[in-house]
Amino acid sequence: MKHQLNIIIGSTRPGRAGPVFAEWLERFAREHGKFEPVLTDIDTFKLPVLDEPHHPRLGNYQNDHTKAWSKAIDAADAFVFVAPEYNYFVAPAIVNAIDYLSREWKYKAAAIFSYGGVSGGLRAAQALKPLLTSVGVTPISEGVALPMYQKLLDVNGAFNASEQVQGGAKTMLDELLRWSEALKPMRAA
Repeated sequence: MKHQLNIIIGSTRPGRAGPVFAEWLERFAREHGKFEPVLTDIDTFKLPVLDEPHHPRLGNYQNDHTKAWSKAIDAADAFVFVAPEYNYFVAPAIVNAIDYLSREWKYKAAAIFSYGGVSGGLRAAQALKPLLTSVGVTPISEGVALPMYQKLLDVNGAFNASEQVQGGAKTMLDELLRWSEALKPMRAA
């Protein structure tokens, strides 16, 4: 059985580019053939700023949006965060979504597919990694960064990945699978 890969769309802004990149990555991961990719759009869960009355480590969720988010994240074996860079940092929607849960994240590997201006979102990716480790996720060093991402979209807003991006995505998925398999016994315990 293939590992489930949740491709998390991290931007909730109107006019966001994240879904374009996530949809490309979902198709690419399906062709890669080693994961069962699932698009997971933070925006569809409508998570307000953390509003649960109990600490996430208790798993005593009161709100339907939290229960749905918990179910989506719990089902995953690994993640790719499609992460924009906002003000040299990770998108607040990602931080909030991570803070909502605890045990659902544990013993899973994550990669980051970042996009932004000149840095390609690398500052956001680096800021995200310590947060992931604090909830028990193992962030891998392999990832994809898209600098000046607007120039990578055609006139219709579609993303046609270069050979370099495709090669980076393949390397990222290969390594992510290794980590996901290595962590599987810990997830099962």
